[in-house]
Amino acid sequence: MSSEKEKAWKVFLQQTIYTIINPFVRLLIKIGFTPNAVTTTGFIMNVGVAIIFIVGGESENRYDYSFVGWGGFLIMMAGLFDMLDGQVARLGKMGSTFGALFDSVLDRYSELVMFLGICYYLMSHHYFLSSLFAFIALIGSMMVSYTRARAEGLGVECKGGFFQRPERVVLISLAGMFCGLTSYFLGGDFKLMVPGVPFPVFETISVFTIPLTILAIFTNVTAFSRLMDAKKAIEEKERAQQVKEKVTSTATLV
Repeated sequence: MSSEKEKAWKVFLQQTIYTIINPFVRLLIKIGFTPNAVTTTGFIMNVGVAIIFIVGGESENRYDYSFVGWGGFLIMMAGLFDMLDGQVARLGKMGSTFGALFDSVLDRYSELVMFLGICYYLMSHHYFLSSLFAFIALIGSMMVSYTRARAEGLGVECKGGFFQRPERVVLISLAGMFCGLTSYFLGGDFKLMVPGVPFPVFETISVFTIPLTILAIFTNVTAFSRLMDAKKAIEEKERAQQVKEKVTSTATLV
């Protein structure tokens, strides 16, 4: 998909979502919610996500994936509030520079806390390899955001890549919810064995851990892609500056 088509598709999807949520946004504004209050609510929900996964990690029943399912559901709800704060600021005309900073900082805290709970859950139930991929996904998620912030601090735009925060939230939340549903219908101890292979090629928790593995790979690919895009933009900016200085110097000599 070309960048123009991808951008047009994202704008269309964003406008469709806003059309759906705007009545709720206006309700929040009417009852007195500020953008920072909405942001804080989303963060508190992500703390709740971590608590659910930690309690699930302490559960003696390794195959009770209801915790994963409810964790996924709460991730989706928290993600909705993460999206609502900007719209509350726009429709309520309450935008501020500090509000934008507050939103970015709490978004990072929210993601860190969420992955803390996920890693704890996987480690507690001895899914060591999956917990490692979850940690790598955390690294990639942070670097996607940091690369953009650092590049923009240097004066270049850096918004490319597919696995931005909304995509990450949707993928993790759906993976968690579907894992919970799969355990309900197939059982938490479901395993698909292949003759000659000493380990299951698929089990119930795979519904959750496979998307985490995908996230671990492609968040880091996105971060590296943004780094290369920023490198190209910085080099073009520096060349333009050098040309401008050369022209100015020549004009001065004349």
